[in-house]
Amino acid sequence: MIALLAPGQGSQSPGMLGPWLEDSAAADTVATWSEAIGLDVARLGTTADADEIKDTAVTQPLVVVNALLAAARLSVPESAPVAGHSVGELAAAAVAGVLTPDAAVRLAAIRGREMAAACAAEPTGMAAVLGGEEEVVLARLAELGLDPANRNGAGQIVAAGPQSAIEELAANPPEGARRAAVLPVAGAFHTRFMGPAEDAVRVAAAELSPGDPARPLLTNSDGSVVKSGPQALDLLVAQVTRPVRWDSCMAALGALGVTAVIELPPAGTLVGLVRRDLKGVKTLALKTPDDLEKAAALIEEFA
Repeated sequence: MIALLAPGQGSQSPGMLGPWLEDSAAADTVATWSEAIGLDVARLGTTADADEIKDTAVTQPLVVVNALLAAARLSVPESAPVAGHSVGELAAAAVAGVLTPDAAVRLAAIRGREMAAACAAEPTGMAAVLGGEEEVVLARLAELGLDPANRNGAGQIVAAGPQSAIEELAANPPEGARRAAVLPVAGAFHTRFMGPAEDAVRVAAAELSPGDPARPLLTNSDGSVVKSGPQALDLLVAQVTRPVRWDSCMAALGALGVTAVIELPPAGTLVGLVRRDLKGVKTLALKTPDDLEKAAALIEEFA
């Protein structure tokens, strides 16, 4: 069985949309999305530099757009599960038919803008703790008043909270951990600090009419398969302040019998986690249209 994965913030790179926009239909679609969300997505995805596209308000819709442009070029059976990491869940929800692509891009833009605003309210941050026993790491985070915002599996837990506590964690990592690396993000995503953003996303989501998933859709909440469109939308809203349990998503992929995964662009991070946690599962990082032929072959082999 094959699965599709959609990456989250931090996976972006300058020029990543360029190859996809060589297709005229994709370029027209992006022009429509740009007008809808008030951002020049084509420029941001082709000529903008790394500093400009790391802005949360820009990154989130840009990442979702990239994933959806690629997903539109794939033919994957409805039995194939799909999961997204953080904002990647919006792309996954569109691939599963819960949201239209238009709605997913609009919600990503609102989410990014409001999370950026929440980050500006007070100094917070995130740091990736690499290695160490899970219980020891979690105890150290609790001691510092930090939240395990992303539990990514493969020996990685991302802490989030006040900037001063993040700096203390980096200076004195948990016993047994290799290090605690401060991440170049604007604030403490997936924590209580994003409360105002969750409220704004909930208001926007209330205007949508979600469909029931047309394929197995895994939630970041606990890795379970979402049963209905309204449930999926509720979880997408709540995810703004709740931890991302990517470890649970990978465990669920294993339990479902997934033997191959394709990571939608901007790809690379999630297939790396899969390789370390799900030994023997074949992976493909779909980065440009040049990779579509390989993706089609993998789908034919493992569908």
